[in-house]
Amino acid sequence: MGEEDIIKSVTLLGIYKKEQGESLNDVMIMLVETGMYKMKEAKQVFKELKSELYISNGELTLKGITEAKRAEEMFKQ
Repeated sequence: MGEEDIIKSVTLLGIYKKEQGESLNDVMIMLVETGMYKMKEAKQVFKELKSELYISNGELTLKGITEAKRAEEMFKQ
């Protein structure tokens, strides 16, 4: 798994674990504050996830949820 795939997986997991009432922008800011990436990079990752249909209408799609759960299991190991 490449660095870009890991970044996408962590981003999906962050969205999956977001609290009720938090927006995608809140998740993006939280991930930027962890130092995972800069805001410009974060916007690009979110844009890619939307274009790849992992995110739609501010929520994870079934594809996004499936990948986020896969990431969660991978990081538990």
